[in-house]
Amino acid sequence: MRIHKLFAAGLAVGSLLFTGLAQAEGRISIAQQFGIGYLILDVVRDQELIEKHGRQQGLDIKVDWASISGATAMNEALLAGALDVVSAGVPPMLTMWDRTRGRQNVKAVAALGSLPNYLLSNNPAVKTLKDFSDKDRIAVPAAGVGFQSRTLQIETARVFGKDDFKRFDKISVSLPHPDATTALIAGGSEINAHFSSAPFYYQALAGNKDVHKVISSYDILGGPATFNVLYTTQKFHDENPKTYKAFYAALVEAAQFIKANKDKAAETFIRVQKSKLSPELVRKIVEDPENDFTVSPHRTFVYADELHKLGVLKNKAASWKDYFFEEAYAQPGS
Repeated sequence: MRIHKLFAAGLAVGSLLFTGLAQAEGRISIAQQFGIGYLILDVVRDQELIEKHGRQQGLDIKVDWASISGATAMNEALLAGALDVVSAGVPPMLTMWDRTRGRQNVKAVAALGSLPNYLLSNNPAVKTLKDFSDKDRIAVPAAGVGFQSRTLQIETARVFGKDDFKRFDKISVSLPHPDATTALIAGGSEINAHFSSAPFYYQALAGNKDVHKVISSYDILGGPATFNVLYTTQKFHDENPKTYKAFYAALVEAAQFIKANKDKAAETFIRVQKSKLSPELVRKIVEDPENDFTVSPHRTFVYADELHKLGVLKNKAASWKDYFFEEAYAQPGS
């Protein structure tokens, strides 16, 4: 297995040094972001499951791994053919599906798990969305367009009306999760709220008694819902059937491994990510019943439907199957 680490926030496509733009059958380049939400991919990588399932088809698959921060760099690389498969939250994937229909036809491969995000605040006066004022600042990874902002926009439209769905964009600040968590725990800065993913909301809630949950993505979406997904182009899917089959089978096996071996899965995350998190915290996250590391999509259609109503997506999906490739249909989904 060959592993390429490409750390990029706004990475230029030209710096993605993969061999050749058109990948032949038996080769796959995959990019993941950082954090425990990508545990399935950590297990796939650690156990070389793509290679394993390729050999079962008589195919020697070469796997390139990239670590990239941010959906924008991911999407540029995917459309340029520099990456075969990328990963991001459900809303960025749906934006790609919407914009490439009839051209590259980008669709999702599989979910990577249902994990909540928490909107946190250290302001005692903020108990609900209605309590936020122009003096508050909400940290999100990608203000206005990322998973957290789109989720907040859906709830904002519900509370304040469709015409005001961007109400909180003006008090949102783009800030990486680690920096936002530090600011929230320390207090005293303009950042007094953070729409946070695991493990960061665990750290913030434990690190400052004033930090509290205002609402979670599960509250907004009506229950457990997919956080992030893998997606690729129609071209890669159609031209590499054996490689794609091996990749999907590897994802399914990794998800099954995590469910059956949570302690070992936690150890895998620490080892592969070279994480400095305590083993106790990682095990707590993996074992938390709110977190389901599954390839089955949950409530993704809520995003597709609501973002279409808000005009973010031009194309209206009839069901989740419109924006997932057919291999995913073997799993229950929504």
